[in-house]
Amino acid sequence: MSLTQDKYNTFATQLTELRSLVNANQLTVTELSQRLVSLQQFFATQIVPLASDDSVEIKYRTETSKQLKLLEVDITFLRSARQPATIQTRLNMISERLATLTRYCEAVVRDEKQM
Repeated sequence: MSLTQDKYNTFATQLTELRSLVNANQLTVTELSQRLVSLQQFFATQIVPLASDDSVEIKYRTETSKQLKLLEVDITFLRSARQPATIQTRLNMISERLATLTRYCEAVVRDEKQM
């Protein structure tokens, strides 16, 4: 397994674990924010520096960066939500965004294996 695959697999595992906690409603908004900071730091320090000539991976990396920023906005909206229905809608959006990020990681790993 290449270093790139290893890093993306680790990131995907972190995303999946966080999504499970979100779906089970086991985190406070503060804990969710802290987990997001950890994800952003991992992405910035472990994945962004990886050298790549693969345009597909670069596109996924760019999209992952965008999705992480949007996840931050989702959490901000969750923090301000007061109605139970709104809170649940925000949690669902966060869960879907985490699933999207996981699929991006899986696509990069799949693409790496084909090379």
